[in-house]
Amino acid sequence: MDSYIQRRRQLYEPMRQEGIFTWDWCYGQEYGLASLHEISLSFRRELAFASEALGEIFRKVVAVVQQGEDSLLQELGLPEATWEAVRLAIPESVTLIGRFDFAQTPEGLKMLEFNSDTPTGIVEAFYANGQACDFFGVEDPNQGMEQDLQEGFRSLVAGYRQKRDHIVFSALGWHEEDAGTTRYLMDRSRLPAQFVPLEDLQVEEGGLVAKTDDGLLPVDVWFRLHPLEMLVQDRDSDGYPTGVRLLELITAGKVISINPPGAFIAQTKALQALIWNLHEKGQFFSPAEHHIIDTYMLPTYMENRFQGESPYVVKPIFGREGGAVVLHEADGSVMATDGEDAYWDQPMVYQKKAELEQVKTETLKGSFTGHLLWGSFLINGKASAILARIDGPITGNLSYFLPVGLKKT
Repeated sequence: MDSYIQRRRQLYEPMRQEGIFTWDWCYGQEYGLASLHEISLSFRRELAFASEALGEIFRKVVAVVQQGEDSLLQELGLPEATWEAVRLAIPESVTLIGRFDFAQTPEGLKMLEFNSDTPTGIVEAFYANGQACDFFGVEDPNQGMEQDLQEGFRSLVAGYRQKRDHIVFSALGWHEEDAGTTRYLMDRSRLPAQFVPLEDLQVEEGGLVAKTDDGLLPVDVWFRLHPLEMLVQDRDSDGYPTGVRLLELITAGKVISINPPGAFIAQTKALQALIWNLHEKGQFFSPAEHHIIDTYMLPTYMENRFQGESPYVVKPIFGREGGAVVLHEADGSVMATDGEDAYWDQPMVYQKKAELEQVKTETLKGSFTGHLLWGSFLINGKASAILARIDGPITGNLSYFLPVGLKKT
Protein backbone atom coordinates (compact mmCIF):
# COMPACT_ATOMS: atom_id res chain seq x y z
CA MET A 1 0.00 0.00 0.00
CA ASP A 2 2.85 2.41 0.77
CA SER A 3 4.16 1.90 -2.77
CA TYR A 4 0.72 2.70 -4.23
CA ILE A 5 0.43 5.85 -2.12
CA GLN A 6 3.85 6.99 -3.28
CA ARG A 7 3.11 6.13 -6.90
CA ARG A 8 -0.14 8.03 -6.77
CA ARG A 9 1.56 11.08 -5.32
CA GLN A 10 4.25 11.00 -8.01
CA LEU A 11 1.64 10.68 -10.76
CA TYR A 12 -0.94 13.28 -9.76
CA GLU A 13 1.03 15.90 -7.82
CA PRO A 14 2.67 17.32 -10.99
CA MET A 15 -0.75 17.60 -12.65
CA ARG A 16 -2.14 19.47 -9.66
CA GLN A 17 0.84 21.80 -9.66
CA GLU A 18 0.26 22.58 -13.33
CA GLY A 19 -3.31 23.48 -12.37
CA ILE A 20 -4.83 21.45 -15.21
CA PHE A 21 -6.17 18.28 -13.58
CA THR A 22 -6.76 19.12 -9.92
CA TRP A 23 -9.71 16.84 -9.05
CA ASP A 24 -7.94 13.47 -8.86
CA TRP A 25 -9.24 13.56 -5.29
CA CYS A 26 -12.93 14.42 -5.48
CA TYR A 27 -15.85 14.57 -3.04
CA GLY A 28 -13.54 13.50 -0.24
CA GLN A 29 -12.33 10.31 -1.91
CA GLU A 30 -9.95 8.97 -4.54
CA TYR A 31 -11.05 9.56 -8.12
CA GLY A 32 -7.93 9.23 -10.26
CA LEU A 33 -6.25 5.83 -9.91
CA ALA A 34 -2.49 5.29 -9.99
CA SER A 35 -3.02 2.09 -11.98
CA LEU A 36 -3.10 1.36 -15.69
CA HIS A 37 -5.37 -0.79 -17.84
CA GLU A 38 -3.95 -1.92 -21.17
CA ILE A 39 -5.97 -2.54 -24.33
CA SER A 40 -5.23 -3.87 -27.78
CA LEU A 41 -4.92 -1.65 -30.82
CA SER A 42 -7.78 -3.55 -32.47
CA PHE A 43 -10.13 -2.70 -29.58
CA ARG A 44 -9.02 0.94 -29.75
CA ARG A 45 -9.82 1.00 -33.45
CA GLU A 46 -13.22 -0.57 -32.93
CA LEU A 47 -14.16 2.12 -30.38
CA ALA A 48 -13.24 4.75 -32.96
CA PHE A 49 -15.13 3.01 -35.76
CA ALA A 50 -18.28 2.53 -33.69
CA SER A 51 -18.21 6.14 -32.47
CA GLU A 52 -17.99 7.65 -35.95
CA ALA A 53 -20.58 5.27 -37.41
CA LEU A 54 -23.06 5.92 -34.59
CA GLY A 55 -22.31 9.64 -34.73
CA GLU A 56 -23.42 9.68 -38.36
CA ILE A 57 -26.60 7.76 -37.51
CA PHE A 58 -27.46 10.22 -34.73
CA ARG A 59 -26.71 13.16 -37.06
CA LYS A 60 -29.04 11.74 -39.69
CA VAL A 61 -31.91 11.17 -37.26
CA VAL A 62 -31.49 14.54 -35.50
CA ALA A 63 -31.65 16.36 -38.87
CA VAL A 64 -35.04 14.76 -39.55
CA VAL A 65 -36.34 15.37 -36.02
CA GLN A 66 -35.47 19.06 -36.40
CA GLN A 67 -37.92 19.21 -39.29
CA GLY A 68 -40.63 17.32 -37.43
CA GLU A 69 -43.76 18.50 -35.63
CA ASP A 70 -43.68 19.91 -32.12
CA SER A 71 -45.45 16.75 -31.00
CA LEU A 72 -42.34 14.72 -31.89
CA LEU A 73 -40.12 16.96 -29.78
CA GLN A 74 -42.63 16.57 -26.96
CA GLU A 75 -42.57 12.78 -27.29
CA LEU A 76 -38.79 12.87 -27.05
CA GLY A 77 -39.11 14.68 -23.72
CA LEU A 78 -37.64 18.03 -24.80
CA PRO A 79 -38.92 20.97 -22.71
CA GLU A 80 -41.17 23.24 -24.78
CA ALA A 81 -38.90 26.24 -24.19
CA THR A 82 -36.16 24.47 -26.20
CA TRP A 83 -38.22 23.60 -29.28
CA GLU A 84 -37.27 26.60 -31.41
CA ALA A 85 -33.59 26.61 -30.42
CA VAL A 86 -33.02 22.91 -31.12
CA ARG A 87 -34.26 23.38 -34.69
CA LEU A 88 -31.28 25.57 -35.54
CA ALA A 89 -29.07 24.04 -38.20
CA ILE A 90 -25.97 22.27 -36.90
CA PRO A 91 -22.77 22.75 -38.95
CA GLU A 92 -21.14 19.48 -40.07
CA SER A 93 -21.89 17.22 -37.07
CA VAL A 94 -24.62 16.57 -34.53
CA THR A 95 -22.43 18.18 -31.84
CA LEU A 96 -19.00 19.69 -31.37
CA ILE A 97 -18.03 17.64 -28.30
CA GLY A 98 -19.93 14.47 -27.52
CA ARG A 99 -19.12 11.28 -25.63
CA PHE A 100 -20.52 7.84 -26.30
CA ASP A 101 -20.52 5.42 -23.37
CA PHE A 102 -19.79 1.82 -24.32
CA ALA A 103 -19.65 -1.54 -22.56
CA GLN A 104 -17.48 -4.41 -23.75
CA THR A 105 -19.92 -7.31 -23.33
CA PRO A 106 -19.92 -11.04 -24.14
CA GLU A 107 -21.93 -10.03 -27.25
CA GLY A 108 -19.32 -7.43 -28.24
CA LEU A 109 -19.12 -3.65 -27.91
CA LYS A 110 -22.45 -2.03 -27.02
CA MET A 111 -23.33 1.66 -26.74
CA LEU A 112 -25.28 2.59 -23.62
CA GLU A 113 -25.91 6.29 -24.19
CA PHE A 114 -24.71 9.43 -25.96
CA ASN A 115 -23.70 12.46 -23.91
CA SER A 116 -24.00 15.05 -26.67
CA ASP A 117 -24.85 18.27 -24.82
CA THR A 118 -22.38 18.78 -21.95
CA PRO A 119 -20.08 15.75 -21.61
CA THR A 120 -17.36 15.68 -18.96
CA GLY A 121 -14.28 13.48 -18.48
CA ILE A 122 -12.54 15.61 -21.10
CA VAL A 123 -9.44 16.60 -19.14
CA GLU A 124 -9.04 13.02 -17.98
CA ALA A 125 -9.13 11.65 -21.53
CA PHE A 126 -7.24 14.30 -23.48
CA TYR A 127 -4.64 15.26 -20.85
CA ALA A 128 -4.39 13.14 -17.70
CA ASN A 129 -4.43 9.82 -19.54
CA GLY A 130 -1.37 10.87 -21.52
CA GLN A 131 0.46 11.95 -18.38
CA ALA A 132 -0.28 8.55 -16.83
CA CYS A 133 0.95 6.71 -19.93
CA ASP A 134 4.20 8.68 -19.84
CA PHE A 135 4.53 7.82 -16.16
CA PHE A 136 4.04 4.09 -16.76
CA GLY A 137 6.07 4.04 -19.96
CA VAL A 138 3.33 2.85 -22.32
CA GLU A 139 1.79 4.24 -25.51
CA ASP A 140 -1.13 6.62 -25.04
CA PRO A 141 -4.20 5.63 -27.12
CA ASN A 142 -5.11 9.33 -27.12
CA GLN A 143 -1.76 10.59 -28.39
CA GLY A 144 -2.03 13.91 -30.23
CA MET A 145 -5.81 14.18 -29.92
CA GLU A 146 -5.79 17.53 -28.13
CA GLN A 147 -5.39 18.86 -31.65
CA ASP A 148 -8.90 17.57 -32.41
CA LEU A 149 -10.28 20.04 -29.87
CA GLN A 150 -8.55 23.01 -31.46
CA GLU A 151 -9.57 22.02 -34.98
CA GLY A 152 -13.14 21.33 -33.89
CA PHE A 153 -13.63 24.67 -32.15
CA ARG A 154 -12.09 26.68 -34.97
CA SER A 155 -14.08 24.83 -37.62
CA LEU A 156 -17.38 25.29 -35.79
CA VAL A 157 -16.87 28.98 -35.00
CA ALA A 158 -15.70 29.68 -38.55
CA GLY A 159 -18.89 28.05 -39.85
CA TYR A 160 -21.07 30.77 -38.32
CA ARG A 161 -21.48 33.98 -40.28
CA GLN A 162 -22.74 36.04 -37.37
CA LYS A 163 -20.57 38.42 -35.44
CA ARG A 164 -18.19 36.46 -33.22
CA ASP A 165 -15.83 39.04 -31.74
CA HIS A 166 -16.46 38.26 -28.08
CA ILE A 167 -16.11 34.59 -27.07
CA VAL A 168 -16.84 33.47 -23.52
CA PHE A 169 -16.46 30.05 -21.89
CA SER A 170 -18.66 29.47 -18.84
CA ALA A 171 -19.30 26.99 -16.05
CA LEU A 172 -20.16 27.28 -12.38
CA GLY A 173 -17.20 29.14 -10.92
CA TRP A 174 -17.28 27.25 -7.62
CA HIS A 175 -17.38 23.80 -9.25
CA GLU A 176 -13.75 22.64 -9.49
CA GLU A 177 -14.29 19.97 -12.14
CA ASP A 178 -16.68 21.94 -14.37
CA ALA A 179 -14.68 25.16 -14.16
CA GLY A 180 -11.40 23.30 -14.66
CA THR A 181 -12.78 21.41 -17.65
CA THR A 182 -14.09 24.62 -19.21
CA ARG A 183 -10.81 26.48 -18.71
CA TYR A 184 -8.94 23.54 -20.24
CA LEU A 185 -11.19 23.56 -23.31
CA MET A 186 -10.82 27.31 -23.67
CA ASP A 187 -7.04 26.97 -23.60
CA ARG A 188 -6.96 24.07 -26.05
CA SER A 189 -9.40 25.79 -28.42
CA ARG A 190 -6.82 28.53 -29.04
CA LEU A 191 -9.73 30.92 -29.57
CA PRO A 192 -9.43 34.55 -28.37
CA ALA A 193 -11.76 33.86 -25.43
CA GLN A 194 -12.07 34.41 -21.70
CA PHE A 195 -13.59 32.42 -18.87
CA VAL A 196 -16.58 33.98 -17.12
CA PRO A 197 -18.45 32.02 -14.41
CA LEU A 198 -22.12 31.37 -15.06
CA GLU A 199 -22.99 33.48 -12.06
CA ASP A 200 -21.35 36.52 -13.74
CA LEU A 201 -23.54 36.37 -16.84
CA GLN A 202 -26.68 38.40 -17.25
CA VAL A 203 -29.39 38.53 -19.89
CA GLU A 204 -30.33 41.93 -21.24
CA GLU A 205 -32.80 43.01 -23.91
CA GLY A 206 -30.12 43.12 -26.59
CA GLY A 207 -28.24 39.96 -25.72
CA LEU A 208 -26.06 38.09 -23.25
CA VAL A 209 -23.61 40.15 -21.21
CA ALA A 210 -20.64 39.04 -19.11
CA LYS A 211 -19.42 40.94 -16.07
CA THR A 212 -15.62 41.14 -16.30
CA ASP A 213 -12.82 43.11 -14.69
CA ASP A 214 -12.99 45.44 -17.68
CA GLY A 215 -16.71 46.02 -17.33
CA LEU A 216 -19.67 44.54 -19.15
CA LEU A 217 -18.78 42.50 -22.23
CA PRO A 218 -21.35 41.51 -24.88
CA VAL A 219 -21.16 37.77 -25.59
CA ASP A 220 -21.26 36.68 -29.24
CA VAL A 221 -20.12 33.06 -28.83
CA TRP A 222 -20.88 31.21 -25.61
CA PHE A 223 -19.41 27.84 -24.64
CA ARG A 224 -21.52 26.49 -21.79
CA LEU A 225 -20.85 23.56 -19.53
CA HIS A 226 -24.44 23.93 -18.41
CA PRO A 227 -27.06 21.42 -19.59
CA LEU A 228 -29.94 22.77 -21.64
CA GLU A 229 -32.52 21.02 -19.46
CA MET A 230 -31.13 23.01 -16.51
CA LEU A 231 -30.81 26.24 -18.48
CA VAL A 232 -34.56 26.34 -19.17
CA GLN A 233 -35.20 26.32 -15.42
CA ASP A 234 -32.79 29.18 -14.61
CA ARG A 235 -34.40 32.26 -13.09
CA ASP A 236 -33.15 35.47 -11.53
CA SER A 237 -33.72 36.11 -7.84
CA ASP A 238 -36.82 38.12 -8.80
CA GLY A 239 -38.23 35.20 -10.81
CA TYR A 240 -37.32 36.49 -14.29
CA PRO A 241 -36.89 33.46 -16.62
CA THR A 242 -33.31 34.16 -17.71
CA GLY A 243 -32.79 30.70 -19.18
CA VAL A 244 -35.84 30.87 -21.43
CA ARG A 245 -34.92 34.38 -22.52
CA LEU A 246 -31.38 33.26 -23.32
CA LEU A 247 -32.74 30.44 -25.50
CA GLU A 248 -34.77 33.06 -27.37
CA LEU A 249 -31.59 35.07 -27.97
CA ILE A 250 -29.83 31.93 -29.25
CA THR A 251 -32.76 31.18 -31.56
CA ALA A 252 -32.66 34.76 -32.88
CA GLY A 253 -28.95 34.41 -33.68
CA LYS A 254 -27.85 37.00 -31.15
CA VAL A 255 -25.79 34.42 -29.23
CA ILE A 256 -24.00 31.39 -30.68
CA SER A 257 -24.14 28.45 -28.28
CA ILE A 258 -21.50 25.71 -28.07
CA ASN A 259 -22.46 22.92 -27.98
CA PRO A 260 -25.16 23.87 -30.53
CA PRO A 261 -28.67 23.54 -29.05
CA GLY A 262 -29.55 20.93 -31.68
CA ALA A 263 -27.19 18.56 -29.88
CA PHE A 264 -29.79 18.43 -27.13
CA ILE A 265 -31.98 16.26 -29.35
CA ALA A 266 -29.28 13.59 -29.36
CA GLN A 267 -28.93 13.89 -25.57
CA THR A 268 -32.36 12.48 -24.78
CA LYS A 269 -32.28 8.73 -24.42
CA ALA A 270 -35.73 8.72 -25.98
CA LEU A 271 -33.94 9.24 -29.30
CA GLN A 272 -32.26 5.87 -28.81
CA ALA A 273 -35.73 4.37 -28.49
CA LEU A 274 -36.75 6.10 -31.72
CA ILE A 275 -33.67 4.82 -33.55
CA TRP A 276 -34.25 1.28 -32.30
CA ASN A 277 -37.92 1.44 -33.29
CA LEU A 278 -37.01 2.46 -36.84
CA HIS A 279 -34.39 -0.27 -36.93
CA GLU A 280 -36.81 -2.98 -35.77
CA LYS A 281 -39.26 -1.95 -38.46
CA GLY A 282 -36.54 -1.97 -41.11
CA GLN A 283 -37.23 1.67 -41.91
CA PHE A 284 -35.27 4.84 -42.72
CA PHE A 285 -31.72 3.46 -42.51
CA SER A 286 -29.56 1.89 -45.18
CA PRO A 287 -28.61 -1.81 -44.85
CA ALA A 288 -25.15 -0.75 -43.64
CA GLU A 289 -26.70 1.54 -41.01
CA HIS A 290 -29.06 -1.19 -39.85
CA HIS A 291 -26.00 -3.40 -39.40
CA ILE A 292 -24.27 -0.74 -37.27
CA ILE A 293 -27.35 -0.31 -35.10
CA ASP A 294 -27.78 -4.06 -34.67
CA THR A 295 -24.09 -4.48 -33.82
CA TYR A 296 -23.48 -1.58 -31.46
CA MET A 297 -26.81 -0.45 -30.01
CA LEU A 298 -29.05 -2.05 -27.40
CA PRO A 299 -32.82 -2.57 -27.65
CA THR A 300 -34.32 0.54 -26.03
CA TYR A 301 -38.00 1.39 -25.55
CA MET A 302 -40.26 3.94 -23.90
CA GLU A 303 -42.18 1.10 -22.26
CA ASN A 304 -41.09 -2.10 -20.54
CA ARG A 305 -40.84 -4.92 -23.09
CA PHE A 306 -38.30 -6.93 -21.13
CA GLN A 307 -40.05 -8.10 -17.97
CA GLY A 308 -40.38 -11.85 -18.07
CA GLU A 309 -37.95 -12.03 -20.98
CA SER A 310 -34.49 -10.67 -20.05
CA PRO A 311 -32.66 -8.44 -17.52
CA TYR A 312 -33.11 -4.73 -18.20
CA VAL A 313 -32.19 -1.23 -17.10
CA VAL A 314 -34.51 1.67 -16.35
CA LYS A 315 -32.92 5.10 -16.77
CA PRO A 316 -34.12 8.73 -16.99
CA ILE A 317 -34.01 10.35 -20.42
CA PHE A 318 -31.77 13.21 -19.25
CA GLY A 319 -30.06 11.53 -16.30
CA ARG A 320 -26.30 11.76 -15.79
CA GLU A 321 -23.64 9.90 -13.82
CA GLY A 322 -25.89 6.91 -13.15
CA GLY A 323 -28.57 9.08 -11.53
CA ALA A 324 -31.93 7.33 -11.00
CA VAL A 325 -30.72 4.19 -12.83
CA VAL A 326 -32.20 0.87 -11.71
CA LEU A 327 -31.01 -2.57 -12.83
CA HIS A 328 -33.66 -5.32 -12.95
CA GLU A 329 -33.68 -9.07 -13.30
CA ALA A 330 -35.94 -10.51 -15.98
CA ASP A 331 -38.69 -11.09 -13.39
CA GLY A 332 -38.64 -7.39 -12.46
CA SER A 333 -36.79 -7.75 -9.17
CA VAL A 334 -34.17 -5.08 -8.47
CA MET A 335 -30.50 -5.99 -8.84
CA ALA A 336 -29.07 -2.53 -8.08
CA THR A 337 -30.37 1.01 -7.78
CA ASP A 338 -28.87 4.49 -7.68
CA GLY A 339 -28.89 5.97 -4.19
CA GLU A 340 -28.95 9.67 -5.11
CA ASP A 341 -32.01 11.93 -5.26
CA ALA A 342 -31.72 13.48 -8.74
CA TYR A 343 -33.61 12.63 -11.96
CA TRP A 344 -36.27 10.35 -10.48
CA ASP A 345 -39.05 12.65 -11.73
CA GLN A 346 -38.06 12.30 -15.40
CA PRO A 347 -39.61 10.07 -18.08
CA MET A 348 -37.76 6.76 -18.25
CA VAL A 349 -36.47 4.49 -20.99
CA TYR A 350 -36.15 0.72 -20.75
CA GLN A 351 -32.97 -0.79 -22.18
CA LYS A 352 -31.71 -4.33 -22.43
CA LYS A 353 -29.10 -4.84 -19.71
CA ALA A 354 -25.50 -5.07 -20.90
CA GLU A 355 -22.96 -7.15 -19.00
CA LEU A 356 -20.03 -4.80 -18.38
CA GLU A 357 -16.53 -6.27 -18.36
CA GLN A 358 -15.07 -6.60 -14.85
CA VAL A 359 -11.48 -5.66 -14.06
CA LYS A 360 -9.37 -5.73 -10.93
CA THR A 361 -7.31 -2.71 -9.94
CA GLU A 362 -5.42 -1.23 -7.01
CA THR A 363 -6.84 1.70 -5.05
CA LEU A 364 -6.09 3.51 -1.80
CA LYS A 365 -8.69 1.24 -0.19
CA GLY A 366 -6.96 -1.86 -1.51
CA SER A 367 -7.80 -4.18 -4.36
CA PHE A 368 -11.05 -3.39 -6.15
CA THR A 369 -12.91 -5.39 -8.81
CA GLY A 370 -15.27 -3.15 -10.72
CA HIS A 371 -17.33 -2.83 -13.87
CA LEU A 372 -15.53 -1.07 -16.72
CA LEU A 373 -17.30 1.63 -18.74
CA TRP A 374 -15.72 3.13 -21.86
CA GLY A 375 -16.20 6.73 -22.92
CA SER A 376 -15.37 7.56 -26.53
CA PHE A 377 -15.35 11.21 -27.56
CA LEU A 378 -16.74 12.42 -30.86
CA ILE A 379 -15.30 15.80 -31.86
CA ASN A 380 -17.18 17.46 -34.71
CA GLY A 381 -18.03 14.04 -36.13
CA LYS A 382 -14.52 12.60 -35.70
CA ALA A 383 -13.70 9.82 -33.23
CA SER A 384 -11.19 11.07 -30.70
CA ALA A 385 -9.93 10.36 -27.17
CA ILE A 386 -11.22 7.53 -24.97
CA LEU A 387 -11.84 7.32 -21.23
CA ALA A 388 -12.17 4.39 -18.83
CA ARG A 389 -14.10 4.47 -15.57
CA ILE A 390 -14.80 1.66 -13.13
CA ASP A 391 -17.46 1.38 -10.47
CA GLY A 392 -20.07 -1.01 -9.15
CA PRO A 393 -22.91 -2.28 -11.32
CA ILE A 394 -24.01 1.36 -11.89
CA THR A 395 -21.34 3.82 -13.01
CA GLY A 396 -22.05 6.81 -10.79
CA ASN A 397 -20.66 10.19 -9.91
CA LEU A 398 -18.10 8.58 -7.58
CA SER A 399 -16.66 6.13 -10.10
CA TYR A 400 -12.88 5.82 -10.52
CA PHE A 401 -10.92 7.24 -13.46
CA LEU A 402 -8.66 4.45 -14.71
CA PRO A 403 -5.82 5.46 -17.07
CA VAL A 404 -5.54 3.38 -20.23
CA GLY A 405 -2.53 2.41 -22.34
CA LEU A 406 -1.94 0.39 -25.49
CA LYS A 407 -0.48 -3.07 -25.22
CA LYS A 408 2.89 -3.57 -26.85
CA THR A 409 2.62 -5.67 -29.99
